Amino acid sequence: MKIKEIVAYLESKAPLALQEDYDNAGLITGNGEWQCTGALLCLDSIEAVVDEANALGANMIIAHHPIVFTGMKSLTGRTYVERTIINAIKNDIAIYAIHTNLDNVWDGVNARIADKLGLTSRAILGPLSNQIRKIVVYVPHVHLDSVREAMFEAGAGNIGEYSECGFVLSGEGTFKAGKGTDPHVGEIGSRHREAESRLEMAAPSHKVNTVIRALLEAHPYEEVAYDIIPVEGENPRLGAGMVGEMDSGMDLKAFLKHVKSTFHCQMIRFTADIGVKVKRVAVCGGSGRFLLKDAIRAGADVFLTSDFKYHEFFDAEGKIVVVDIGHFESEQFTVDLLGEMLKEKFPNFALHFTRVKTNPVNYF
Repeated sequence: MKIKEIVAYLESKAPLALQEDYDNAGLITGNGEWQCTGALLCLDSIEAVVDEANALGANMIIAHHPIVFTGMKSLTGRTYVERTIINAIKNDIAIYAIHTNLDNVWDGVNARIADKLGLTSRAILGPLSNQIRKIVVYVPHVHLDSVREAMFEAGAGNIGEYSECGFVLSGEGTFKAGKGTDPHVGEIGSRHREAESRLEMAAPSHKVNTVIRALLEAHPYEEVAYDIIPVEGENPRLGAGMVGEMDSGMDLKAFLKHVKSTFHCQMIRFTADIGVKVKRVAVCGGSGRFLLKDAIRAGADVFLTSDFKYHEFFDAEGKIVVVDIGHFESEQFTVDLLGEMLKEKFPNFALHFTRVKTNPVNYF
């Protein structure tokens, strides 16, 4: 199996188009045409992880965090980032990062945190905007079903928990085929009238190209008339963070004990108890400060995340309890998520989980 096959599968689950502007998800070192000898999963692809992959005979590392975030003008081994890249290149090891694109999908990082907390009735905390397109295509009545099915198969027609959503309007199309054409119906040089259907359905923006390719393959016409129309608004299935409900409310102390045990925390930082039972919980793996207002607006009793600075804790303003469990602690189960995704698709693939302690933070 080639590395590009693994990459294609991961990006079908978490498309690169969904990563944040500052991010650098994707293939960082290596060549997609290489045959993959095994993959090592981790949060951070540091030097020791590259050594571990090499010792295991695995020529691919799949990490949550990109080892390279910004441009590099030299590779001299001066920093741990440069040394990691040099080590990977010398040993023909591909490094792939699946970061904020995995954060922003429904079944991604934050869903795994919600699983661990037992949250139900979930919703995206900060939905992405302008991520939906309406695709309109005109197709002869007799080919309507085949084109519609092709578009559904390619990922169009999903609205929330509903699938195969579309709209059809009947009408008449006209065209005159010119010289050198090969019309499916009608005669060259003569105006033709055809009973056609106007087929409409929504698709996420990152799947538009796939849907268009599918409809073109299924459509009988040599030249196909179709429109791609941006749809304003938010996509409730894509975005940062997640909010959900616990089965029963618990006091803050009991909740913190539950979190400490579940996430193996040595220390938790949190704001003052606001005197409510913890029932509605907002979460964001990694640095979630930017979602605090969204968590308050969502009516959450607690916001579980990491990387709050001292003065930022004041922004809770007695409206919510901020629970900072640490960056590594909040995202540690991402490795298990990646493992499950890959095992489902490639059950016989040589998959390894890092034994290296990649958390740079220690507690005393």
